[in-house]
Amino acid sequence: MLKHTALVAVLAHLRKKETPFAVIDAHAGRGLYDLSSLEAKKTGEAEGGILRLLAQADLPDALADYCDIVRGFGEDRYPGSPLIAAKMLRRQDRLVAIEKHPEEFASLSTSLAGIKRARAIEGDYRVRLKSLLPPPERRGVVLIDPPYEAEDEFIEAARAAIDSWRRFATGITLLWYPAKHRASADAAAGELLNAGILSLLRLELDIGPSQAGSEAGRAPPMSATGLLVINPPYGFADQMNVILRTLTTLLGRSATAKASVTRLAGEA
Repeated sequence: MLKHTALVAVLAHLRKKETPFAVIDAHAGRGLYDLSSLEAKKTGEAEGGILRLLAQADLPDALADYCDIVRGFGEDRYPGSPLIAAKMLRRQDRLVAIEKHPEEFASLSTSLAGIKRARAIEGDYRVRLKSLLPPPERRGVVLIDPPYEAEDEFIEAARAAIDSWRRFATGITLLWYPAKHRASADAAAGELLNAGILSLLRLELDIGPSQAGSEAGRAPPMSATGLLVINPPYGFADQMNVILRTLTTLLGRSATAKASVTRLAGEA
């Protein structure tokens, strides 16, 4: 929810100008997810997360827009980042969604079928991004959110974000990560700063631990997440501060729930 709400906030900012923008989703996934599936019900994440959020009224700006987009896909359906982005495209804007795994790519292609100005590309994001940047629009956002299954995936993601910035210095880059890997997240932030990035924001949300997974003999569901935002739009930090406080209040599992917005580089 943090990642997708931030994406909605960034796209709303880009929409303020008539000039076109591009959205490049480096890890697009399958596009649309079934919340009624056995897999989804096992974790219980939807009940304690998006379904609880959808039941709320009077949410702040981008959070309300995000919920409206999710509702538009119908009950028990959750859109991934490429479909959320596609809903915010105008006639002049464009989406490129990259997915490496064949089965996921097939589902993604089906999800994006019929959506003008959107296309799916199969392949490794580390290769594909190089041919897509800079986009001809010279405005836009790159979303990097790997599964972090391999040991070196944090550093690979950080290097991809740096390369994206070097090729597309005027663009906005969102680098998502699971915040439980604190040392790796700190190292990734350090890599970005050492590369010379002059505008960098760090967002984190921790809703507190859950017993759901451990009681059933599984790893507990992820409770902490973060984003490193290169070239955040003007006013974005204040906007996300309000949104994160709201998410902490609505989704927090205990008194340990917390959120933060930290300016790592650039003006406040």
